Amino acid sequence: MTQPLLSISALTAGYGDFQALFGVDLALNSGETVAIIGANGAGKTTLMRTVTGIVRASAGAIVLDGAPVHTKAAPDILEMGIATVPEGRKLFPSLSVEENLLIGAHVRKVKGPWSLEAIYELFPILKDRRHQPGTALSGGQQQMVAVGRALMSNPRVLLCDELSLGLAPVVIRDIYAALPKIKASGASIIIVEQDIGQALKVADRIYCMMEGRI
Repeated sequence: MTQPLLSISALTAGYGDFQALFGVDLALNSGETVAIIGANGAGKTTLMRTVTGIVRASAGAIVLDGAPVHTKAAPDILEMGIATVPEGRKLFPSLSVEENLLIGAHVRKVKGPWSLEAIYELFPILKDRRHQPGTALSGGQQQMVAVGRALMSNPRVLLCDELSLGLAPVVIRDIYAALPKIKASGASIIIVEQDIGQALKVADRIYCMMEGRI
């Protein structure tokens, strides 16, 4: 059997004295979309933050294509090819839509399918709004900017944390419609979702988290 593209084994992490993850094991194969479901407080977002280096693992390992990730700082992890669409979008309020997108390619400058033109083709409304402040857009359009910003680094692994949170069903449909195109570009995807039905539509496999465990 081939090795997973991303392998997480016996991962433990938390915040100070609070332990949020308890020996988590997870694998993402190349070309795969995996969904992680679970209630609020299950540890889903902490898992994503640990993979991206925002939270440091206290035990266990995260490995990308044979290279250790858990020992690296967040910018180095992005440079390795793991990009995230964070919960709450986290756009830079002082920057325009286009500037928010361009900053996604600041750390990892590699050739790949994703450029400004490709993002505008994926989400045409962003081209029309490209000179507006990112935070002046609707919630759904801001989510499109957050997805586009992550794609601008041409990631090998795209982490999407709560894409549908707080958005209208019609907007959720438009954002999820982009995922097959993202997958076809060569990225492998992990989606964190509370909406199980939405996760089932797009995922090859699903992990369920409860109280910091799979």
